[in-house]
Amino acid sequence: MEIMIKPIITEKATRLTEKLNLYTFRVSPEANKYQIKELVEQLYGVKVVRVNTAVVRGKNKSRWTKSGLLRGKTSRWKKAYIAIANDQNIDFFSNI
Repeated sequence: MEIMIKPIITEKATRLTEKLNLYTFRVSPEANKYQIKELVEQLYGVKVVRVNTAVVRGKNKSRWTKSGLLRGKTSRWKKAYIAIANDQNIDFFSNI
C-alpha cells in the first residue's frame, strides 16, 4: 500500500509551525499514525515527537448549468498534525 503525504501550506498551518513547531500534512485516509510517523522521519530526516490525525469531512457543492442545478460532494480526506523535536525544522521550499 502506497501512502500519499503532501504538506499543507496555508496561513493557519504556517502559524502553527511558527508558534508550536507543528507541521500539517494531507495524508491517505487509510494511513495510521505509525505509518505517517515513519514516512515523515524517512522523507525529511527529523525526529517526530507526536502525530495527531483528523478526518476532514467532504463539503456539499452545487452549481447552476444550462441543464439545471448540479449537486455533488467532495470526498473526505485525512489531515495529520506532526510535532517534531524543538531543535529541528522542515524546509518545504529548499528544492525550488
